[in-house]
Amino acid sequence: MLIESLGKGEGVFRILKSFGWALSGIRQVSMTQPNMKIHLTAALLVIIVCVSLLHMPALELAIVILAIFMVLAAEMFNTALEAAVDLTTTRRHPLAKVTKDAAAGAVLLTALNAVVVAYLLIWPHLRNQILR
Repeated sequence: MLIESLGKGEGVFRILKSFGWALSGIRQVSMTQPNMKIHLTAALLVIIVCVSLLHMPALELAIVILAIFMVLAAEMFNTALEAAVDLTTTRRHPLAKVTKDAAAGAVLLTALNAVVVAYLLIWPHLRNQILR
């Protein structure tokens, strides 16, 4: 059905609208969630250092960027789950706590992974720059 509607221009419009909604979600989380602001600031600084100061090889840079995007995506899922829980209940419930804690735990795991990636890939380059 999507293939058939692509010829009519309808499918392309729908795809563009989907991108618009996705960008709106990214913007919403970026503007309202303090942790996302921290993640985005750290990500920008790391990418600037990796590219301009350390001149990291493309494969290493790709791995660093993948780790960064994993953290950002986890924060988006965390925010979405928290909003869904808040929408469904205003009282404390054990399952709501499990949902929110698990989502926050996912963010923590991806952030720890990013720290390991930084240690393995960025730290050796930084150490070489410092010891010059």
